[in-house]
Amino acid sequence: MSAFQQINRGFNSTFQANELSLGVVIPIENYNPGSSPNMKDHIDRIKLIDRLGFKALWVRDIPFNVPSFGDVGQMFDPFTYLGFIAGKTEQIALGVSSIALPLHHPLNVAKAATSIDQLSDGRMILGVASGDRPQEYPGMNVHYENRGELFRQAFEYIRAVQDPFPSFESSHYGNLNGQIDMLPKPVGSKIPMMMTGSSRQSLEWNAKNADGWMNYPKNLFQQKYTIDEYRSVVSQLTDGEKPFMHPLYLDLHNDDNFRPEPIHLGFRIGVNPLVEYLHQSKEIGVNHIALNLRFNQLDLVETLQKLADEVLPHFHKKSETN
Repeated sequence: MSAFQQINRGFNSTFQANELSLGVVIPIENYNPGSSPNMKDHIDRIKLIDRLGFKALWVRDIPFNVPSFGDVGQMFDPFTYLGFIAGKTEQIALGVSSIALPLHHPLNVAKAATSIDQLSDGRMILGVASGDRPQEYPGMNVHYENRGELFRQAFEYIRAVQDPFPSFESSHYGNLNGQIDMLPKPVGSKIPMMMTGSSRQSLEWNAKNADGWMNYPKNLFQQKYTIDEYRSVVSQLTDGEKPFMHPLYLDLHNDDNFRPEPIHLGFRIGVNPLVEYLHQSKEIGVNHIALNLRFNQLDLVETLQKLADEVLPHFHKKSETN
């Protein structure tokens, strides 16, 4: 596989062809379904994963508390929070997984993302999605059934305003006539945009327009088929290769050889089978896995240290984790 496009510092460090890196979903906290995290010690834990060499942290966009969804994430506005985190960290990529584009004006998304990119010296990665919680849409006076078209226009708008004095027309978000400009601009060539799931678009649209694909964990056979199909379409429609990533809920067992037991979108698993699973994921073409420790039963700081000591060295070169 040829090298991925070089976009900014965060993207380039997180996504490398034929390699697998590991990140962490925020908040780094164990909390029950239907409850809210207390966010205690959240900055200390974020600083820790930065020092330990995890490649990216990921915050989610959850505008409303939808009780049936069962998770409010980090609760803070993702861009406000990432702007704060940018000043508290040095190396780790700052990722959003993912902004529900139909629920935001794309100018505000673009300006926030490029601001964080500038403030962090190029560490911003923007995950984007069409949204999966229909209860939120009436609160924003947005029609849920239109989310595919809204996503597409918002995506194209965000791309457009990263150019100087762009011209762009849309039926939902306004028109740009080449006489006004958005500042700041990204540190690199653009803000990297990772598309989540299908976002109501075709695989061809995804392969052509997004900078990579953020999908969901599946068994290795199904995931390999998904990745192979994606990469085939990418190679047909573009001149290069693009990364693939997914999240993984992890409950690290104190028995290092504990064989995996399924939990929601992940495993309860010992560190040795986890390393085996990650090697297999790398072999089928996964480039990044964002670990979610929400259901982890061991002490979280000890878990992070154990992952750094016994898992990261298999996948992150030592020179890249210092």
